[in-house]
Amino acid sequence: MARTKIYFWLKIDKKFFDNIFIKRLKTIPGGYTMTVIYIRLMLESLESDCILYYEGYFDNLKEELALKLDVSEDDIDMTMAYFTKCGLIQIDEDKNAELPQAKALVQQETNQAAYMREYRKQQREQKENLTMLPEDLTTLSMCKTEIEIEIELEEEIDKKTSSAPTAEISNYYQKRIGVMDGQQYQILTDYLTLDGIELEAIEKAADNGKRSFSYINSILKNWRQNGIKTMTQVESEQRQFQQEKQGQSGDDIQDPFIY
Repeated sequence: MARTKIYFWLKIDKKFFDNIFIKRLKTIPGGYTMTVIYIRLMLESLESDCILYYEGYFDNLKEELALKLDVSEDDIDMTMAYFTKCGLIQIDEDKNAELPQAKALVQQETNQAAYMREYRKQQREQKENLTMLPEDLTTLSMCKTEIEIEIELEEEIDKKTSSAPTAEISNYYQKRIGVMDGQQYQILTDYLTLDGIELEAIEKAADNGKRSFSYINSILKNWRQNGIKTMTQVESEQRQFQQEKQGQSGDDIQDPFIY
């Protein structure tokens, strides 16, 4: 089975260059270079939840970034200093750099979604081309049969990919936990036969301070093993836990959301 990939990109429009901090760079020597480097820094951060992590190979993050982007340390230093002062780059205590503007501009799409978008585009073009064919009943009949077969195929694919809101789950995971890789996305999609409880598992993990994919996976795996497939069953299990907790000490029973 092909592994699902997630593609990230920045959606930059005219408003980005109308930003007062970007416009100001036009009046600063080296401003255009700094603008390009800043955009490249945002692109570099996309696969790590818009954070540039200091890996400790050199004395500081700036040296590492200069090597990654193949630019001078002076240009990196000026860019980091300027955008840090503007608040568009935030350095934490571990010397990592977070780019909040990148989070607002980031877009993502799975290769499955891209395939379906291209497939539907081809279908529309094929239908438009059919209207231009001569009125040959035999040809039209054959084409109609082929279209019906392809439409049935598309509907079958839609049922598999839309049985649960995969985009919503991916976006919610990114919001509460962080960026997931293709393998993690594929594992989550294996649970999509459940009644929308993936979001509940993500929420419980985040609320418990367990912001890791393995923790979420353990919750979903436990529910599946116990035959829990709907939100009604999840809520029932939680109510049962609360009732049992009232009659016993907290050390005697296990919270169904803690694994």
